[in-house]
Parts: sequence; C-alpha cells; structure tokens
Amino acid sequence: MEIWQVVVLVVAVAVAAAIGAAVAYGRGRETGESESRPRSAEGDHSLFGEDLPVLPTERRFVEVMPYALIVADSAGAVAYASKGADPLNLVRNGRLVAEDIGEVLALVVADGQVRERELKVTLPRPDRRQDGRGVRAGEAVPTDTLYLRVRIGAIADDLFAIFLHDMSEQRRFEAMRRDFITNVSHELKTPSGAISLLAETITDAADDPDAVRYFAGRITKESQRLAELVHKLIELQRAQDAPAMSDAKPMSVVAMTRESIAANEVQADAKQIGIVLSLNGRVIPVEVPEGEPETLDDVLVRVGREPFTTAVKNLVENAIHYSPAHTTVSVGIGVVGDRVRIRVVDQGIGIPKESLGRIFERFYRVDPARSRETGGSGLGLAITKHCVQECGGTISVWSREGEGSTFTIELPVA
Repeated sequence: MEIWQVVVLVVAVAVAAAIGAAVAYGRGRETGESESRPRSAEGDHSLFGEDLPVLPTERRFVEVMPYALIVADSAGAVAYASKGADPLNLVRNGRLVAEDIGEVLALVVADGQVRERELKVTLPRPDRRQDGRGVRAGEAVPTDTLYLRVRIGAIADDLFAIFLHDMSEQRRFEAMRRDFITNVSHELKTPSGAISLLAETITDAADDPDAVRYFAGRITKESQRLAELVHKLIELQRAQDAPAMSDAKPMSVVAMTRESIAANEVQADAKQIGIVLSLNGRVIPVEVPEGEPETLDDVLVRVGREPFTTAVKNLVENAIHYSPAHTTVSVGIGVVGDRVRIRVVDQGIGIPKESLGRIFERFYRVDPARSRETGGSGLGLAITKHCVQECGGTISVWSREGEGSTFTIELPVA
C-alpha cells in the first residue's frame, strides 16, 4: 500500500471518528448523559490515544496534512473544509462549485468505489483577474485554472472525503522545462544552420569577390549571435549556481547604478534615448564630472558588485531596446523604510498581461520577431532574476501594452 493510500485511510477513519464523536456528543447532551463517562467508551477518545480528545486531535491532524480536505454530501453540500482548501476557492456558500469534481463525486456516490483523478479545473474568479498589475519574479500570475489531484471516497452514510493536491506549480514547471529544451535547441540550431548554409554559398561564389565579402559578413554576424547566446547561457548558469552573497560587502547603490547606465550609453545614443537618474525623487547627474566631490546622500546595500550591476544593466538595456527613439528611460533610486528600491521605467511597447507571469523564464520572449531585430536572446531577464536573488532581493514588473513597463528591484539597506 502506498503512503498516499495509508494517509488517506488513516484520515478517513479519523474524520469518521470525529464525526461519530460529534454526533454522539450531541446525542449525549440531548439525553442529559454525563460528559464524564469512562474514556474507554467507544468513540469517546481519539484514534491516536485514549488520553486525547477526539475533535481537537483529529482536526489538527487534518490541518497538518500535505493535502487539502473537503467533506461533502452526495449533493455537494460541504460539511467541513480544511484550511488548505481555502486558497483553492472550491467552496462557496457552503457548496462545492467545481463541476469536474462534482462529476467524480457523482460516480463515487453511484457505486461506492474510491476514485482518484487528476483534473484541470476552471473556476470563475472575477476577484483575481489581473490587468497590468505588478508581478514578482518566481510567482505565477493569478489564474482561473487549477491542476488538481483529486481522491474521493465515502466515509459515512451520505458523507464523502475529497482529498485535493494542487499540481498547478508542478505542471507549470514541466511546461517551462519543455519550452526551455525546445527553445534552446531552436536558438542554437538557427545560427549554426545559417553559418553552414552561408559557407556553402561562399564556396559556390568563390569567383565573385563582392558576394564573398557579403556572405562572409553574414557569417560573422551569425557567429557573433551564436557566441552571444553561448555567453548568455554561461552567464545564466553562473548566476544560478553562484552562492548567495558570496562576495557581499557594503556598496554604493548610486555608484553601481551609474556604472550600469554607462554600460548602455552607446545603445542609448544610437536611438537618441535619454536616461534620467534620480535619488529619492531628486534628479542627479548620470555622470559626475571627474574631480568633483560626491555631495548627495548615498545609499548602501550589502551585495556583490557584479550581480548588482549585471541586473541593473540588463534592465536598462531592455528598456532601451523596447522603447521608441527620442523617448526617455528613467532610473529611480528610493529608500522606503529599511528597503531600497531601484526602478527602471520606460515608455516602450509594454507587455501583454498574459505574458507578465512568464517574462522571467529562460528564452521566453513576448515578440520573437522583435527580439531577433534587437538581438535579444530571451535570457536577459532570467539572468537578472537570479542576480537579484543572489543579492538577497526581489524583482517585480508592472506593465500594460502601449504604456511602457516598470521593473523594480528591492534590496535591504546595509
């Protein structure tokens, strides 16, 4: 017998005992029976010990289970729901609202057999609809679809235990893994295939110097793209494997942010995009003239220089790539309590709400065609997420299509 089946059996017995005890207790009160009768009486003590009361012990046992539990009758009226079932939002006004689960329950009611299924449950949740609101990296956008492992069995007359295991995160991770394997294969295959084809073309055009120069330039471009992709993969692996705060020490947020902005000056100038830097709402120079002393109130964080500058550089680079020419990218540094926030705000194309929960995934790109134009690999935000986590912080995004995007890094003040 598997562990899952053992747990279900024990809990089913426990729930039945609890319900029986409650019924017996109620009858005892109705008939005036003394509450101090011997504990050895049937149904008067817990399944887990004669010195334990029934209801508190069984209730706590249910609450610490790794699975949610709903007890309902054949019509779907809910008699009990554990705390683990609350986030699933399957019970409303004392009734089970998931039709898919109700169908399995009907089968169990019909023949009394215990059934176990994995269901894709869709629920109407108007209160959880998402429209451009902030989403933190690593957290899924609220969704109306759940993947649930459901096990239903009878525990008493017209009473059924419904055990629920939320598989949504696991299924989401499996989809991400499949997408990653597909995408990395495609991304490596495209430039390598192009290089092979161009090399054959050069061989055929050996007597035409102009054609050779043109195709040689194309080979150079594709090889650079391939090298950049490999570099990004190595950088991502290093960011994932780096021990958190390995070389952390108090560092100037302003100085490191200026360094990150300076790494993107060429791209900004090429598109005539201005970069504005501010500290606590006050605009400060992006570059401090050489020899001029620093007079502003600086902010210190305990981080490694490389992961911090990589994270901010990537965000500024993305803001430039996805913004129209002659616009502005704002980088704001602010202190709120014991946290420092670095915000990168652009006036770009924005991100569709259905993509917000996936933009930190490896190789995920909202618009693959535009990413190819800008040279994007789909790895920049994944690297940024790991760099921020290495610094002990969090990163989130707010965006709407046509209204630009705001990426926010939060770190504890040193």
